[in-house]
Amino acid sequence: MPESKGLEATRKALEADLKKLDHELRIDLPKEIDRARQLGDLSENAEYHMALQRQQYVKARVMELQKRIAALATVNLSSVPKDRAAYGSLLNLYDVEKEEELEVRLVTHEEADIQNGCYSVQSPIGKALLGKREGDEVTVETPGGRRTFEVLSLKTIHDL
Repeated sequence: MPESKGLEATRKALEADLKKLDHELRIDLPKEIDRARQLGDLSENAEYHMALQRQQYVKARVMELQKRIAALATVNLSSVPKDRAAYGSLLNLYDVEKEEELEVRLVTHEEADIQNGCYSVQSPIGKALLGKREGDEVTVETPGGRRTFEVLSLKTIHDL
């Protein structure tokens, strides 16, 4: 059965990444930039320019992580439907083209692990499965081509 980390574990992992990047941004990079400045001519100083580029990247990543943490904090699990596929649902599907069954858990993009059956709700398959019920059929355009699935069984986050 596919396993997902869950919202709380995902939030903690994002907060740990944020803490590391914040330290790099406030402590490590200013030292690195200052050290590179002391090497002389800034117009041809590769270390200085690389440190500035890293600083820009880290600032952008910090903002992205802050937004993602805020978005996770607004997820209300009690509003997740009990009778349709949504975040946290575990679905047994029948792949019509391949004539085989597969198990899929719908997760956040941070938890996605396709090899273990964890599909992001933002992926093509995840989006197509949202709102589906047992017995529904869904056709999805994937990077590998069109696929048709039948929902054999569904367990929502409330059932697990």
